[in-house]
Amino acid sequence: MTRGKFITLEGGEGVGKSTNMAFIKNYLFQHKISVVVTREPGGTVLAEKLRQLLLDKNSEVISDQAELLMVFAARAQHIKHVIEPALAKGEWVLCDRFTDSTYAYQGGGRNMRISAIEWLENMVQGALRPDLTLLLDAPVEIGIERARSRAEFDRFESEKICFFEQVRRAYLLQAELHPDRIKLIKANQPLIDVQRALIEIIGTFLR
Repeated sequence: MTRGKFITLEGGEGVGKSTNMAFIKNYLFQHKISVVVTREPGGTVLAEKLRQLLLDKNSEVISDQAELLMVFAARAQHIKHVIEPALAKGEWVLCDRFTDSTYAYQGGGRNMRISAIEWLENMVQGALRPDLTLLLDAPVEIGIERARSRAEFDRFESEKICFFEQVRRAYLLQAELHPDRIKLIKANQPLIDVQRALIEIIGTFLR
């Protein structure tokens, strides 16, 4: 059986990931592709509980090291129980965030050692990497303004602007380091143009 493809969607706050996840899912369905849609942190019962702890701004102060380990603990469960089984069955996996988020938020935002993230990435994931990553990028001020129109900010969304500037720079660095895998889409353009760009990239990926 042909192994499925692994597509991830990345980006900072307010770049339109949720809207475009639904758009990509429908686009793949139209092309008769069986898709498992999931998210990080999350995707399993344990991983969702870790997500709740990570996002709760009213919980005890979480150290940077604990945060990083919680992210990878959730990812380990997610890979074992959702991602790998689906790919092995020939299904495609569409995931809202994956390890590029860790490089951006913990590596960039928290200024944690990249070598530590790389070590955990290799230990938890082995050879598993996304086949395609779609990075939605917008100036931080625009993304935060959009995010304000949603529900109350969670623990990450409550960070200062400088944190998100560092996250964005880390994302852009990831795109420079992995140009064959990570495709950059300007998310501050009209939605119809964003989705036209997504179709162009995914259409090429399908051929």
